[in-house]
Amino acid sequence: MKTYEIVIKPLSGFGTPLKGDTIFGHFCWQIAHDEKLTGKSLDALLVNYPTKPFAVFSSAYPKFYIGDNHCYAFKTPSLPPDELFTFPEDEDIKQRIEKRKEYKAKRWMILEKNKRPLSIKKLKFLSDEALFEDIKATISEDARRRTKRAELRNVIVPFSQFHNKINRISGTTGMEGFAPFSMDQQVFLPESELSIFVGIDETMITVEQIHAGLERIGLTGFGKDASTGLGRFEILGDNEIDLATMGCDSPNACYTLSPSVPERDTFSDMFFTPFTRFGRHGDVLAKSANPFKNPVIMANEGGIFKPKNEEVFRKPYIGTAVTNISKALPKSVAQGYSLYIPVNVEV
Repeated sequence: MKTYEIVIKPLSGFGTPLKGDTIFGHFCWQIAHDEKLTGKSLDALLVNYPTKPFAVFSSAYPKFYIGDNHCYAFKTPSLPPDELFTFPEDEDIKQRIEKRKEYKAKRWMILEKNKRPLSIKKLKFLSDEALFEDIKATISEDARRRTKRAELRNVIVPFSQFHNKINRISGTTGMEGFAPFSMDQQVFLPESELSIFVGIDETMITVEQIHAGLERIGLTGFGKDASTGLGRFEILGDNEIDLATMGCDSPNACYTLSPSVPERDTFSDMFFTPFTRFGRHGDVLAKSANPFKNPVIMANEGGIFKPKNEEVFRKPYIGTAVTNISKALPKSVAQGYSLYIPVNVEV
């Protein structure tokens, strides 16, 4: 399996976060609608998916530049603060509590392309505000002016857009009168670039086909409220990348890049934030009698998994396929796989 980086530029807000398992689902719908995209049916691509995935998508992460260095802002690992940061021993309890609050605000882990740290503790961690200042320094003067007018303080800003219900027959608000409602979305800093990492089995699919499928998703919109203009993006380019070159020299753990369902009896220690994916079908099945999938408990991106043996590092992904998730479409699968960056943790 080869791994590629696909860089996208958001053109609108997003009603659904750009997480790897959701991107995988959108891509599968592109194939289901047009088999010419890959030259194979979706069923043919999924026949070996439980043991050999044809593609593994990461979540999307901010990409920026410091000089000529390519930098990525990943989610701070789900490790106890004491395992990530060094607390001075001579501080009293009150100072340690304040320091813990300060460290807890550092939500972003910065990695430079092709620069391998000795351990995860040697990396740079930033708060939302600090990352915003670093990225703002790389955008154009016009974008900085727009950022100032909008009073933006973060790279990713939650935003509520208010609308009013309209009676489509009368063209008015109807007998009930004024009926406002809000639509929540995420808005990115102007000129933001996001990187999506994709591992592909080149005997089944090519990076050009992945590129074409994502391009279609960017044109029609990704996720919730795409019909109202949300979820639009354009692709700036793609290139092959070895995620191991961003990791530590002597790795003993995997840092995951998308939500995953880890294998049983494979890891000696696991640190992650669990969440329940209450999935639902998209496209035409979204309007079916039963559009909802069975809930799946997943480990969110940013998890740390220490394998029992080094065999795990022989492939660029961990996790499993998730099956039996739908009564409306029994053959549905969800991506429980995740690409990872090999890291060294002192746990």
